[in-house]
Amino acid sequence: MPYSGDAGVAVVVPIKSFRLAKGRLAQVLNDAEREELARLTAQRVVEAAAGCALFVVCDDDDVAEWAAGVGARVVRPAASGLNAAALAGRRAAADAGATRVIVVHSDLPIAEALLPLATHHADVVVVPDRHLDGTNALVVPATGDFDFCYGPGSASQHQAQAAQRGLTCAMVTRPDLALDLDTHDDLVAFRALGQR
Repeated sequence: MPYSGDAGVAVVVPIKSFRLAKGRLAQVLNDAEREELARLTAQRVVEAAAGCALFVVCDDDDVAEWAAGVGARVVRPAASGLNAAALAGRRAAADAGATRVIVVHSDLPIAEALLPLATHHADVVVVPDRHLDGTNALVVPATGDFDFCYGPGSASQHQAQAAQRGLTCAMVTRPDLALDLDTHDDLVAFRALGQR
C-alpha cells in the first residue's frame, strides 16, 4: 500500500540497514531478531506517516527495495551519517514540493500519526526521546537554512539551531514517539508495554 499522501507535508525516514541494525542490542537479541525488530519498527513508522509524502533515505539495497514496496520515494544520500541523511531527505522533499518536513527515526515501535506534528504553529517542532536528550522526530520548514544536529543532546541543539535561525520552536512530548529502541533498557520499557 503506497503512502504517498499530501505532498505539502513530507516524512523523511533515514534507515541505514535492516541487516546491521540495532548493534547495541546484540547482547540480548541475535542477528535475525534485530533485523526483524528493525523491519517491524520501520513498518510502524511508515504506517504512522499516512497522509504524508514519504521519503526513505538509505544507501542499502535491501532497505531501498523495501521502501519502494511501501510506496516511499528512495533517496540516496551523498554522505554518510544521520545529519547528512536528514539533509538529503529534506532537499528531496523540498524538490518534490513539500512545505513542511518531518524527520523521524525508524525505530519507534509505538509511533502513531505523524501528520498532526506538521500542523503545530511553530516553525520547528522538536519531539524528544524519553530521556529528553535525543530528537526522535523533528519538524522543519522544507526550505531555508537549518543545520541538523543529531547526536547526544540533539533536542536542545535543535532548539538552539532554530533560535539561531530566527525560527519559532516548540518542544512537543509524545509518549508514542518518545520510546526508541537503542538500548537494553529501551527494549525492557517496550516489553513492559505488553509488546514482544
